[in-house]
Amino acid sequence: MSRRSAVRRVGVLLLAANLALALGKAAVWRTTGSLAVGSEAVNSLADTAYSAVVLAGLYVTTQPPDFEHPHGHERIEPFVSLFVAAGVFAAGGAVIFSAGSAVLAPGPVRPTTGGTLSVAILVVAGLVKYTLYRYCLRVGRREDSPAIVATALDNRNDVLTAGAALVGVLGAAAGYPLLDPLAAGVVAVGILYTGVDIVRDNVAYLVGAAPPEDLREEILARALDHPEVRAAHDVVAHYVGPEVDVSIHIEVEGEMSLNRAHDIETDVVESIRALPAVDDVFVHVDPKELGEWKPEDERVTTPDDTPE
Repeated sequence: MSRRSAVRRVGVLLLAANLALALGKAAVWRTTGSLAVGSEAVNSLADTAYSAVVLAGLYVTTQPPDFEHPHGHERIEPFVSLFVAAGVFAAGGAVIFSAGSAVLAPGPVRPTTGGTLSVAILVVAGLVKYTLYRYCLRVGRREDSPAIVATALDNRNDVLTAGAALVGVLGAAAGYPLLDPLAAGVVAVGILYTGVDIVRDNVAYLVGAAPPEDLREEILARALDHPEVRAAHDVVAHYVGPEVDVSIHIEVEGEMSLNRAHDIETDVVESIRALPAVDDVFVHVDPKELGEWKPEDERVTTPDDTPE
């Protein structure tokens, strides 16, 4: 299955699942009056709204390259993820307001009814969200999609918030109605934490942050694997959207022909570009004898080219 089909399938599945959960939780909330279930209904409603945004965004990002976007449209994905975060923050704020109003309202907290129905919908929601979390995380990592990974994180925290809501429902059924709005407050904290998590992960894509050090080491190793590359320096890797652009200087024997140097450059480019996270690779070929590298600790040589 192509990347386009895989990520679009995830978007459709998320939208359908979140819409079904939102409708189910809303129906139970109207029947029972449970604030914990109501907060989960708001959470699922926000999930439904951002799922629609994600689906539209994934449709755009999986379009093939064109004249205006020669590298494709994947760099839009971090913005889609930030839309997800905005929806998550809005949902968390709404739940906190509802829970706080219930706790601070004069008089005793109104007891809820329909404990069995509330427990059932929350258990089902937890199982569905856990399944979506595992599925989205696997697809998101395989396809290098930050938007799908963001939704996976949201689904993971939804499992925890469903558990907190379940505790509140069970506590209220046992004769402690205050646990219901308190559980809603815990749900809200989990919702807001998800938003922070998504923002933190995606801001790095937008500001050109460096990728993990192990990727940089793999880039350098692939350059030095070529038998005619004697050393490498000035390795620069940074995010451009969810993908990594690489610039690296390699050193070769200065007396070789331009044609041979070009062939070496092509080999190194193709080797590094084969890394799933890498998009563009820019290789600068320097004569080994020129010695133009920066301080010695920024230059890495092959074992058979260590200075005497």
